[in-house]
Amino acid sequence: MCEWTRTTVCFLLGLAMFISGCVSEAVYHPTHTIRSTPADIKLNYEDITLETEDSVMLSAWWVPAADPEGTVLFCHGNAGNMGDRLDTLQIINTLGLNVLIFDYRGYGRSEGSPSEKGTYLDAEAAWNYLVGEKKIAPGRIIVWGRSLGGAIAARTAAHHRVGLVVVESTFTSLKDLADDLFIWVPSWLLRNYAYETAHYLDSLDVPVLVIHSRDDEIIPFNHGKRLYDSINGPKAFTEIQGSHNRGFLDSISLYVASITDFIDHYVPGEGAMQE
Repeated sequence: MCEWTRTTVCFLLGLAMFISGCVSEAVYHPTHTIRSTPADIKLNYEDITLETEDSVMLSAWWVPAADPEGTVLFCHGNAGNMGDRLDTLQIINTLGLNVLIFDYRGYGRSEGSPSEKGTYLDAEAAWNYLVGEKKIAPGRIIVWGRSLGGAIAARTAAHHRVGLVVVESTFTSLKDLADDLFIWVPSWLLRNYAYETAHYLDSLDVPVLVIHSRDDEIIPFNHGKRLYDSINGPKAFTEIQGSHNRGFLDSISLYVASITDFIDHYVPGEGAMQE
């Protein structure tokens, strides 16, 4: 399942904003049927339900590693559902990390309809599960997001003392993305959809890894560089190759090596991953 295609973005942002006025349908592209689970790639997992602060029930998977070095809270992109992220779950498991992946409200089997505030509350519910139910020390949690999920991960990290942060293929803000791709879109149409990734990263003092492809046809490469520049604390940047949706797979060796190096650099000493 792809995150975004240029045709989809152009059609939905243009048509939904100017004809139907339904900005939400231009931002979120959920699917409800979960066609695959971690069992299909031979990963043990627990199917769990999270409850948000506003009483929305979310579907999530807890995928433990055999001898974990840490735990990932993974925020996926704007299309499909968590069943479309098995390749990512496999990578994270291979890195020796537990992972909690969840579906935003309105995605997969999760209740409700998505909104910016709602997605933030959904990530908070996932965070609370890791810290409250799983008793994982906040400093052992890697908050990791891809595409739209990078903005949600950045906001979560800005509100908690996390261990590490990974953002990949992510925009500086939704308004900036619209300004770059659709200069004719009036800014007031996005007033309820800020997703200000750079603003949240600017407030962090924990290590942040930014990953972006120069070939990204949906979110321009300069967004990744600007995110990196906005970070004041420890940081690293990995330039991969390939499309928005497949760059991490097309550059798998570099992608995995850079994440491994990033984690190894901060885990052993008095870094952010210490309890």
